[in-house]
Amino acid sequence: MVDVHTEILIHKSVERTAEYAANPEHAPEWYVNIDSAAWVRGSRVEVGAQAAFKARFLGKDLSYVYEIAAYEPGKLLIMRTADGPFPMETTYTWSDAGEDATRMTLRNRGTPTGFSAFLSPLMSFMMRRANNNDLRRLKQLLESRA
Repeated sequence: MVDVHTEILIHKSVERTAEYAANPEHAPEWYVNIDSAAWVRGSRVEVGAQAAFKARFLGKDLSYVYEIAAYEPGKLLIMRTADGPFPMETTYTWSDAGEDATRMTLRNRGTPTGFSAFLSPLMSFMMRRANNNDLRRLKQLLESRA
């Protein structure tokens, strides 16, 4: 079992940050390991919509479908594996952090299979590192836009 929690302060409004980050179509722009994302059910962020992702992690190609399990615009997004190699859940939260600033959290938890159980601490470390890099990339992307 892995449970990785990361957060960052982004100097953009909650509305702008959440709207951009919640949309799976933007994931390849800010997630280093995600190569592509496309809607497979629905075409907007809402409970029940699904998006297919192609990614690479620890040298493995991964294809999976996430379903939006909970969504509160500007506050919370929870996505869970609907189809894929292992059960995972990704949670984003956004909160106001002062004038035109957002605190965003990213949490990934689940039970990755296909990786040796003794690699769980390494996987958590690698996921935390990747998530921190992704959040820094998101921050740079959003803050560089007018």
